[in-house]
Amino acid sequence: MSAKAEHYDVIRKPVITEKATMASENGAVVFEVAMDSNKPQIKEAVESLFGVKVKAVNTTITKGKAKRFRGQLGKRKDVKKAYVTLEEGNTIDVTTGL
Repeated sequence: MSAKAEHYDVIRKPVITEKATMASENGAVVFEVAMDSNKPQIKEAVESLFGVKVKAVNTTITKGKAKRFRGQLGKRKDVKKAYVTLEEGNTIDVTTGL
């Protein structure tokens, strides 16, 4: 498997929410990442895919909520998010896609 394909396995998709937009004003970008990925893997993936320098990576795990669907009780997936802080002068425009 190529290195680029592995990076796409680590980084699932960008998170576009109000909170993520506020973070982007401070030079941070938020991605949904694989549950088993760690901070060095995330840093390497972002740097190689987008060609930017990463300053720091913070991660959070959001537990899935219990929701009803047609009366049946179901559970949403747990999600791991990475708040990637970029070095000065580096930007990623998540609206354009990869």
